[in-house]
Amino acid sequence: MFYLDRAATTPVRREVLEAMWPYLTGVFGNPSSTHGVGDEAARGLTAARAAVAGVLGCRPAEVVFTTGGTEGANTAIKGIALAAPRGRHVVTSAIEHEAVLESCAYLARFHDFDVTVLPVGPDGRVDPAVLRAALRPDTTLVSIAHADNEIGTVQDVPALAEAAHEVGARFHTDAVQSAPWLPIGLDVLGVDALSLSGHKLGAPKGTGVLAVRSGVPLEPLLHGGGQERGRRSGTEDVAGAVAVATALGSASAAAASDAATTVRDAVLDGVLAAVPGAFVTGSREHRLPGHASFCFPGVNGETVLLELEQRDVVSSSGSACAAGSTEASHVLTALGIPEDVARTALRLTFDASLTADDVPLVVAAVAQAVATVRALG
Repeated sequence: MFYLDRAATTPVRREVLEAMWPYLTGVFGNPSSTHGVGDEAARGLTAARAAVAGVLGCRPAEVVFTTGGTEGANTAIKGIALAAPRGRHVVTSAIEHEAVLESCAYLARFHDFDVTVLPVGPDGRVDPAVLRAALRPDTTLVSIAHADNEIGTVQDVPALAEAAHEVGARFHTDAVQSAPWLPIGLDVLGVDALSLSGHKLGAPKGTGVLAVRSGVPLEPLLHGGGQERGRRSGTEDVAGAVAVATALGSASAAAASDAATTVRDAVLDGVLAAVPGAFVTGSREHRLPGHASFCFPGVNGETVLLELEQRDVVSSSGSACAAGSTEASHVLTALGIPEDVARTALRLTFDASLTADDVPLVVAAVAQAVATVRALG
């Protein structure tokens, strides 16, 4: 079987399980407890925070452990906007994850913020000049993802963040999809806040990280005992923190390779050659390794997925968060793709375990699946 849905989730890495196991068993203490059992857990939490900070190039005090990308995005957007707003204007893009779009919508509904949603080009990229034109003296925050989960397009976040900083606005980026592949960090990307999810990296679901630059005020979403330096109350999940720290370190050590990019391009070119009418969604030039996405006009995308699974290829039509929805993808329609064509989307996402020798098998399965669906009318 070819599991080609790694943008949705990844299996837990063996080294991650081994690292977190002691904190699920013998080292079970509450890290806030003032006794030996708690101290041992606290040392594990401190080490995990330092490890994450080392990968992200930030200070340990700038690391907040979360339950994943959704909580990280919510905390960054609502927390920064509400803590010390310069004004009540936030900016995002039309292809953001629902966690970002809904957080911005919340600010508009309940706190009278104006939300500007930037358009993207046909390749899914935000033009820094378009962002500059949208910024205002009262813009308090810009949130644009580093890479999109549905189309694989990578944004020029450093240029976008620079534009935001020119007017004094803060910048948050959702790095959930780019974390396994690309260099990330507050300084690397020039951002004020960055969120990521552990289960995209080989850690369990329910783990994540939000990095927030020192000096950036952050209103917490969860109030209580003041854990995580008052930014996220609640007894810390030490095993989860150790897991995401281990996974992030492993992922960064095996960052995007030429081989992964070569396999990606072979899949893209192979499917285009084998399936009449197919086209690639997103940017060819600025694309995540291990990410190939297409539309096949005239077929039912969900039926293609079922046919592929019959051929031992597990894939998706796009974001797992929207699976089962009858609505066309907001990401694809933002690229100018008609709704009926957007419903024919296929996303193949993989890691280094997919080799060049596997590509012909995957391409043949896609071609056969689409041909079968077209034959059914």
